[in-house]
Amino acid sequence: MTDVATAERVAISVSDHVATVTLTRPEKHNALDVAMFEAIAAAAERVAGEPGVRAVVLHGEGPSFCSGLDVAGVMASQTGSDDLMAPLRGPFPNWFQRPAHGWIEVPVPVIAAIHGHCLGGGLQIALGADIRIATPDARLSVLEVKWGLIPDMAITRTLPRLVGIDVAKELAFTGRIVTGDEAGSLGLVTHVADDALAAAQALAAEIAGRSPDAVRAMKRLFNEAWTGSAAETLKLEADLQLTLLGTPNQLEAVRAGMLKEPAQFTDPS
Repeated sequence: MTDVATAERVAISVSDHVATVTLTRPEKHNALDVAMFEAIAAAAERVAGEPGVRAVVLHGEGPSFCSGLDVAGVMASQTGSDDLMAPLRGPFPNWFQRPAHGWIEVPVPVIAAIHGHCLGGGLQIALGADIRIATPDARLSVLEVKWGLIPDMAITRTLPRLVGIDVAKELAFTGRIVTGDEAGSLGLVTHVADDALAAAQALAAEIAGRSPDAVRAMKRLFNEAWTGSAAETLKLEADLQLTLLGTPNQLEAVRAGMLKEPAQFTDPS
């Protein structure tokens, strides 16, 4: 097992091919100040390149997953309006988008375990995960309208793939809070479980038992092809399949399946 702390805001542990990323600002419900933005983005980069990682569980320590922007903390760290606006003028993804978009770029599946508050930027970070599991009483909201802002942490790459545009608009226009149960019915979350973290860990362990080559290729396929043309997506399917056929991990999957025993896969270097 390896353990890493990132700017005292995020902890990372890796065990049995699963990286667990924990937001560690519980006294503030893991609210997003400047240090938290940086630490979450750095954690995504770290696990993306961590050898042997086949799945990631992302969750928050304490009473909440992430309560969104720490407005007072972010404003206090800025010396003027130009400092606050500078991150929006950077290259894509801009500084505010990195903590959410970074999970999309992680080459292995990311599962967010949601409890307590998951609001504003916190929800957009969770939307960057491939799968979300929430407790029934979790509180989720696209909250930015409360501050006179639009949601801008890569939400255009996530929410439209989960819900209809009418649902997305209604949630964003009102900033209303939905429970984990309602989020499940709307498609904001994949599963609802009383113990979201345990459910996420169990799912991550199941995924980690599959061929890492195939799982990585599937994440790339769905991310790149979900809204593409038929010609583009069918070609990508064929191209990715050709990279897998006859490889050691693919043959090991067949061998283990035929013998009904656990497979012994080799991780990408």
